[in-house]
Amino acid sequence: MFGAERTRNLLGPVDPARSVSVAPPPVSARELIDRAGGTEMVAGRRRVRPSRRLVLTAGTLAVAAGAVAVLQPFDGPAPDAPGGPGNSAGLVLVPVAYQFDADPPEAGPQLRALADKIKDAEYDHRGGRYMYHHTKLWGDPVMTSADGRHHVAFASESKLWQAADGTGNQIRTQLEPQYPDQESRDYWQRESIGRPAATGTPAPAVTPLSPEELRPLSADPSELRERLKVEYGAGAASKWVGTLYGQYVVPRATRAAVLRVLADVPGFRWRGQVTDRAGRNGVAVTFDDREHDQQSLLIFDPKTGELLAHELLTLSPVRISSYEVILDVAWTNQPG
Repeated sequence: MFGAERTRNLLGPVDPARSVSVAPPPVSARELIDRAGGTEMVAGRRRVRPSRRLVLTAGTLAVAAGAVAVLQPFDGPAPDAPGGPGNSAGLVLVPVAYQFDADPPEAGPQLRALADKIKDAEYDHRGGRYMYHHTKLWGDPVMTSADGRHHVAFASESKLWQAADGTGNQIRTQLEPQYPDQESRDYWQRESIGRPAATGTPAPAVTPLSPEELRPLSADPSELRERLKVEYGAGAASKWVGTLYGQYVVPRATRAAVLRVLADVPGFRWRGQVTDRAGRNGVAVTFDDREHDQQSLLIFDPKTGELLAHELLTLSPVRISSYEVILDVAWTNQPG
């Protein structure tokens, strides 16, 4: 079991909050369990990033009976019906299909070629006070059965307006439960038998953002290498690319520089043409971290070089651990 101090020790210098006092989570473990059991709750007010895994530690107890839970660090469509895993069937997630599945080539040459040919994005010709991001995420947190085999999490949709001083608004909507495999879906549906159905879906949570100074973006390779933590390898770089694109409206010069920086990081493999979870055409690279049984996936727009999606998968067996899809990025003068 991980605690906060052990987690920080493991992260070391790559922990972005190592000098910050972290307040207790605004959404309790019990509230998360109640949501999964079909009880209507108000969505938590927090910024969303793949970070935690919820583990049931009292066996396969009925959620309504109050199962004990602990939070551990997590290394990953509109709702059809209200309720938790048993009251709304939810989706079984399928890994993205790669053009080059077996023996993929090194990604460096392809990433450099992509950097050389990318075009302007629509927002490159516009401006505004706020950076707008519309994203969909699954995997924060994941609820896991006591035996560690069966997993479920609620997808969430986030719309974020943030100014250079950190202020703005976030609107987060909880969506349907999703599962990494059919066995998990079947398990959570069995566990929900006899539980009361929810009376409605949680309302969107509107969160004002507190001031924080956002470091301006640069296309300087040395600065980008530091931002993306490439000294810690391709796994860390994948994570921080996702963070960069999830927070900033990245201009063309910086997009090209990011691709060139990643091209020099050992371990990335070229997966060729893919289709992301929003149905968009992209090109993909992956990094296999065999030590941690994990694969990082980055999907880029082949025309503009924008990041479309970032995913984490387990390798044995292959299944989704988390995903974030960046649906829209823009400049605007009005916060939502």
